[in-house]
Amino acid sequence: MRRIQNQLSSKFAADAVEHGLRPGEFSSLALISANPGLSQAMMAREIGVDKSLAVAVIDDLERLGLAERRHSPTDRRRHALHTTPKGEAALDAMFARLQSVERDVLNVLGPNDLQVLSALLDRIYDSCFRS
Repeated sequence: MRRIQNQLSSKFAADAVEHGLRPGEFSSLALISANPGLSQAMMAREIGVDKSLAVAVIDDLERLGLAERRHSPTDRRRHALHTTPKGEAALDAMFARLQSVERDVLNVLGPNDLQVLSALLDRIYDSCFRS
């Protein structure tokens, strides 16, 4: 699994760099986009990094104009994370490229194979993040 991840990551990393992002920052931006108002602590938990690293990632995303922190409407001590229009445009371009990379790799699998693979990966993911 690690070798496959490394191969896919290397193909995709060049595209992320064009947008000024490291792959971990792409994941964070995608997570923020899918969960507007997400807290910094929840983002750290979901991407599997400590809170101090998550803060650095968010700082970079803000510096690039791709995401922003806003005060939470329910708790002024907490920041709510949101993507900017520039961040959404960057995500659209990167997701299109990611689909192309995945399509090139997954074209050796039939529709049934893809369903089985997806189900297995979902089970593995769930087992990793059980509380």
